[in-house]
Amino acid sequence: MAGPCAQLTNFLDENSVKYEVIHHAADYTAQEAAHDTHTPGIEFAKTVFACIDGRYAMVVLPAHRRVNWDHLRTALNATDVGLAKEEEMVDLCPDCDVGAEPPFGNLYGLPVYVSSEMMGDEHITFNAGTHEDAIRLRMDDYQRLVQPQVMDLSMPA
Repeated sequence: MAGPCAQLTNFLDENSVKYEVIHHAADYTAQEAAHDTHTPGIEFAKTVFACIDGRYAMVVLPAHRRVNWDHLRTALNATDVGLAKEEEMVDLCPDCDVGAEPPFGNLYGLPVYVSSEMMGDEHITFNAGTHEDAIRLRMDDYQRLVQPQVMDLSMPA
């Protein structure tokens, strides 16, 4: 894949959102990508795919944190909550490299749950569909476009 996901950049352009594309060395963890894009871990969003009572969703949290599945289960009043399998992620976001999906569930028909820890940041930076590209934009633009549900869902890694 060459460059950021076209579906994402087209969506941002159509909505007149200012954003920065940051090309970096190939990274396979959000922490590495945060480092290579000179982004504090709290501002680099990691997208985790969850299966919640048989339905898929995106969980978005700071790069240096991990999902608190118990908090997520309780907040959503769900019974069965867990990590989606890699092959399921391929089907959910076919235009993205596995593990580099942007936190825009609205582009893929998925609900988005964002860690409340990220809400105090002015910007959000995230993988843009590849392991070599990230996008940085204003958090208020992200919230306006994605309309995620904000909740306490992360814990120390």
